[in-house]
Amino acid sequence: MKWNLVERTLVVMLVAAMMTQALPLNAREALAEKLTRLHVLANSDSETDQARKLLVRDAVLEAAKNAGKPDAALLDRLERAAQEALQEAGSEEPVRVSFEKCWFERREYETFSLPAGIYDAVRVEIGSAEGHNWWCVIYPPLCAGVCQTDVERAAREAGLTEDEIGLIFSDEGYILRFRLAEIWRRIAGRPRKS
Repeated sequence: MKWNLVERTLVVMLVAAMMTQALPLNAREALAEKLTRLHVLANSDSETDQARKLLVRDAVLEAAKNAGKPDAALLDRLERAAQEALQEAGSEEPVRVSFEKCWFERREYETFSLPAGIYDAVRVEIGSAEGHNWWCVIYPPLCAGVCQTDVERAAREAGLTEDEIGLIFSDEGYILRFRLAEIWRRIAGRPRKS
């Protein structure tokens, strides 16, 4: 059987992805276990709801300052802070705060990036939660322009190793490997979640 150039290229990409996937997956999983992401979903895409989403984000990040991994008490505190922010903005929309495991695509922030994977997440749903969302890292507090914390220092204080810090601060070798793993998952038809 004669293979054309496209078929050969796909096979080479598949083999490369499989060969480079083992190390990054283990490193990515170890990193994901140490991080908790924040996911705030707006009621809708209206300008008012999007502005309220940012108010809720700020209130939740302020309430989460100096907190460790989420527990029931922290989730209650975050929900109260979010509800108070909405009420101050003149909204009576309900807020639901939960702690769950979520799939996140690779995400680039101003000063760092995170590989795709399954992360613990504090999920804040405002009203019907059908609007555009906002996400970052709530633990350790890596949301640079919002928390105004030195991101790398916060990562070290949270116990991330130098290798894990390298994963989030532009270590191109890992980013390439993660990108190949993502391409492989898309080719293999793995369902994507947000």
